[in-house]
Amino acid sequence: MENTEKLKNSKEVIAYIAECFPKCFTLEGEAKPLKIGIFQDLADRLSDDPKVSKTQLRAALRQYTSSWRYLHGVKPGAVRVDLDGNPAGELDEEHVEHAKTALAESKSKVQARRKEQAQKAREEGKAKAKPAAKKPQGRRPQQNKLQKASKPVETRALTADEVKVGNQVNVNMGKGNMAATIVEINKEDVRVQLSNGLQMVVKAEHLRA
Repeated sequence: MENTEKLKNSKEVIAYIAECFPKCFTLEGEAKPLKIGIFQDLADRLSDDPKVSKTQLRAALRQYTSSWRYLHGVKPGAVRVDLDGNPAGELDEEHVEHAKTALAESKSKVQARRKEQAQKAREEGKAKAKPAAKKPQGRRPQQNKLQKASKPVETRALTADEVKVGNQVNVNMGKGNMAATIVEINKEDVRVQLSNGLQMVVKAEHLRA
């Protein structure tokens, strides 16, 4: 059984009429100028064809004749053809000029659209790049805190009375002092808890007020 499913869009319709009338329509290369009034010829020849309607034919023909391939073919000396590829009159100068103008306008619109899309893509690229550039800045406050914490602080040795559980002290780490709290005392060994929660055992002589 022959496939009678209706064609969905102009692209499919153009492919179909190119298959039906290969000497008139082409899908590749430069297209031939069409006979004036060829729409009516098409409508008559395909009037009983369930796959395509008059409305679809009109839309497809409009798309075909506005394509760059077709407009390139409308040039001085070119001859119009009918559905069977027979000569159907030479092109008027007026039609040649119209095709030339339409082709130039169409190309100009495409170039403008491509330029606009490229500009938009560049702007989106810049917008995405900005947050990435700011990432290192987020670490600076933390770095500053560490730098401040490691700065030398003037301290003195603890007295015996000051070595008590719960007292706030400074632990001498060699390069600097770190704030801590005494949590346990075992003779000369003192367990302290640093401000970051870490606990360590140090000698009492390393504690400062």
